[in-house]
Amino acid sequence: MAFHRIWMTAAIVIGSIAVAASSGTAQVGNARAAEPITIGFSIELTGPLAVVGKTGLLAFQIWIEDVNKKGGLLGRPVKLVYYDDQSNPANVPSIYSKLCDVDKVNLLISSYGTNLVAPAFPVVMERNRLFFGLFALAANAQFHYPRYFSMLAAGRDPVKTFSAGYFDLVMAQSPRPKTLAIVAADAEFSHNASIGARANAKAAGLEIVYDATYPPNTVDFTPIVRAVQAVEPDIVYVASYPLDTVGILRTVSEIGLKTKMLGGAFVGLSTAALKTQLGPAMNGIVNGSVWEPVKTMEFPGVTEFLKKYQAKAGGEGLDPLGYFLPPFAYSELQILGDAVEATKSLDDAVLADYMHSHSFRTVVGDIAFGSDGEWREARPIWVQYHDIKDFDLEQFRGPDPITVSILAPDRYKNGAMIYPYTKARGTPTR
Repeated sequence: MAFHRIWMTAAIVIGSIAVAASSGTAQVGNARAAEPITIGFSIELTGPLAVVGKTGLLAFQIWIEDVNKKGGLLGRPVKLVYYDDQSNPANVPSIYSKLCDVDKVNLLISSYGTNLVAPAFPVVMERNRLFFGLFALAANAQFHYPRYFSMLAAGRDPVKTFSAGYFDLVMAQSPRPKTLAIVAADAEFSHNASIGARANAKAAGLEIVYDATYPPNTVDFTPIVRAVQAVEPDIVYVASYPLDTVGILRTVSEIGLKTKMLGGAFVGLSTAALKTQLGPAMNGIVNGSVWEPVKTMEFPGVTEFLKKYQAKAGGEGLDPLGYFLPPFAYSELQILGDAVEATKSLDDAVLADYMHSHSFRTVVGDIAFGSDGEWREARPIWVQYHDIKDFDLEQFRGPDPITVSILAPDRYKNGAMIYPYTKARGTPTR
């Protein structure tokens, strides 16, 4: 009997230890399963590009809220890990080294814009990481890195495509323009844009009578505008960043510029900040854009996303419209999330292979990737601003604002071009 009691006691103890061990293993497994999936990036929270960068961050945060409400990815919550790059390209490499080596994030995306995307390439390539660039023009052209993907609708030949539509509109005018001036910031994005502009101008038979760059810290654009005016070009193509856009167009308004067409790549015109700063100075500009609040571009889900964005943006002091970067920032994470769920993996190689071979449905339409991670199908749109009366933001609010018309491509077109520029500057159209 004593032996039986001892055996029973030992069995109970052993069983208890086994149950406890099993319970502990389950708890550890559950804890690991609940560890968040991390998405790392740098972003412009300060500096000259913060006015745009912070809108992208809000879009990322909205996607995080949406996906976590549905249970996250792979049954795990998703978390953003990010640092302020201060709109300074020199800060980018160290941030991405930290994200990879210290934070050990699962997925990598980028800051806003070519100038802040390109410096990350050496870091991510050395570590063979998948990398998603946000509004970066031809950032992968010199690297041909197979795990890079671009959230910019410039297609397989982004340098030429980025300005091709502008020159198509130029050459559709009668009589055909003959001369061109190119003005560009001395920065990565503007260099790429102006290279494409020169190539498209040559193909169109235009004579380039002025071609100059200006330092990124330029504040007085009077000498540049006067120099352009002196050669009397038929057409002017400008590749600028937001602060430059304001400076150039204010100078044009103050001292005048006689030309038949002005525009191209005035970055920032789609943002509320520039719309309210420039107002009527935007009249007549023909510019590349990515999305406008018109019926022809009402992709499934975009209206619902913008409602969420606009409900939050005002309280955070951000662009209250969100027509420029936010829908594309949100779409970028839609694509990554769909790839993770479809592959059941966080492996960079597996995800890259999947993203190259599948198309994705997003709030900015269906997207598929070709060589160098660029979109298989180019989809830039070309718009003209007109009938802007004052600096009130409401005149730009969709649906179908009367102050902007899509001129091309035909599938999104909702208005005709007013030509020449001097006429578009002051003639009501509707």
